[in-house]
Amino acid sequence: MRTLIEQAKRGDRAARDELAIALWPRLLSMAKYYARTSGDDPDDLLGEGWCALFAALEDVDLSIGQPECFLIERARWRMLDYLKWHKRRRDTDPEAEHAQAAPTDVAATVAGATLVDELQADLTQTQRRVLAGVMQGRTCRELAAHLGCSGANVAYHVRKIREKWTALAGDDAAFVD
Repeated sequence: MRTLIEQAKRGDRAARDELAIALWPRLLSMAKYYARTSGDDPDDLLGEGWCALFAALEDVDLSIGQPECFLIERARWRMLDYLKWHKRRRDTDPEAEHAQAAPTDVAATVAGATLVDELQADLTQTQRRVLAGVMQGRTCRELAAHLGCSGANVAYHVRKIREKWTALAGDDAAFVD
């Protein structure tokens, strides 16, 4: 398995396909379990798991432990983060969210972009890296692994970024999760 993962990490398409076939039962079982317990679609969870697994190929260290366990763990994290995100989306008011997401005033859009530029200028280097990762759609766990810190550390930086955003934007602050 280690050799297969090493080849897939180097970009060998056949090795990636073979790795997918080898890990398919474990990912499918995990997706079905989480779908049963949450009521979500298992195909959505499986897709999230595959995305995380193949993204984690870049970060896997073949010299430590069992690399397939590392890949499966990343897939599990992504599925659980997806479930949390999906639950929050179900619990919000869709009309209020749509009203915030669709600005009709061009001046307001430009002002928002200016605020984002001001925010980035006020952030530390680490906070900029965290913000960039959040903007790319990475979860706190994925960011923590990428930055080499803990998930709690990333959550701390996200909280500090939110505080700075609120201070900059005032009453109009709508920080999107």
